[in-house]
Amino acid sequence: MVKLAMLRVLVVDDSPIVVRKLKSLLNTIGYKVIKTAENGKEAIEAYKEYKPDVVTMDITMPEMDGIEATQAIISEFPDARIVMVTSHGQERMVLDALKAGARGYVLKPFQQQQVYEAIQKACKKPVELNFC
Repeated sequence: MVKLAMLRVLVVDDSPIVVRKLKSLLNTIGYKVIKTAENGKEAIEAYKEYKPDVVTMDITMPEMDGIEATQAIISEFPDARIVMVTSHGQERMVLDALKAGARGYVLKPFQQQQVYEAIQKACKKPVELNFC
């Protein structure tokens, strides 16, 4: 059982500003950012190598988008916990990401409480089980 305060997070976003903000926010919450990635391909490789407890995944990125990366990660690691981080106006893409296996999403610009709640929710196992 992983305690939420000890979560290891992979941050995936092509914007250095967003990565910096997420890292700071996650560290403030008490989570540990173990790796960052700039695109979906890097995210898949980082997931395989680091096996994070949670991934924050941007949707729109070069080389491979977050939806494709989510599908690839979930196909190999069905228990992966992925929270999409996306901009307003991408509702259709968010639905596609959820269908691909993401466990939640946060809209940019995000606030600490929104990120915390989305990660908490993503870490919950199905109702009949305990928390992650």
